[in-house]
Amino acid sequence: MSETLETVSFTAMADGTREDYEMLAEREKIYVSGTADRLIRELRSQADDTITGYKISRLEHGLQSATRARRDGADIDWVVATLLHDIGDGLAPQNHDKFAAEIMRPFMRDEVVWVVEHHGVFQMYYYAHHYGWDRELREKYKDSPYYQSCVDFCERWDQSSFDPGYPMDPLESFEDDVRTVFARKAYDPDVQQIGVVTGLPPAAQ
Repeated sequence: MSETLETVSFTAMADGTREDYEMLAEREKIYVSGTADRLIRELRSQADDTITGYKISRLEHGLQSATRARRDGADIDWVVATLLHDIGDGLAPQNHDKFAAEIMRPFMRDEVVWVVEHHGVFQMYYYAHHYGWDRELREKYKDSPYYQSCVDFCERWDQSSFDPGYPMDPLESFEDDVRTVFARKAYDPDVQQIGVVTGLPPAAQ
């Protein structure tokens, strides 16, 4: 790759040269390496969310959920996923669960990603009936090997984490874990562990 090439030579991708695309590949590596820092910045921005109507901010909900997971002895995938499970609320409020799951999918265990991807439907168990909706929609996933993990995630770490009096750990205490997870090789089968069920750890007493 040329040491002096700063931008591509083309204005249409079909006209790009090998040198162009080698340069872009190097730039992409640098950009990808900053994923964790961008996620942390997005979390920080959720501290300013004051229109939700809840007693705590979206950031505090993520921190409280992840703190509960950590205190239950959950592994790094569960803790980081729990911290980030609602990170899509700002940009994709109608499908925030799937948005968050796609961020995690290349870097985390399949079970954990599936739980994040489906937690929106499973959370409906706690409130859907107040709107006249079906609170049992989660039952359509009953045959999934990850069904119980999602039930437990919502019960223990998500729906219970809107308490301004709960002593939650600060975002800074999770940053190293976020960086560790997003520094993994993408789509590594040893990380993804398709079909493996670990479940949540026992709740702390």
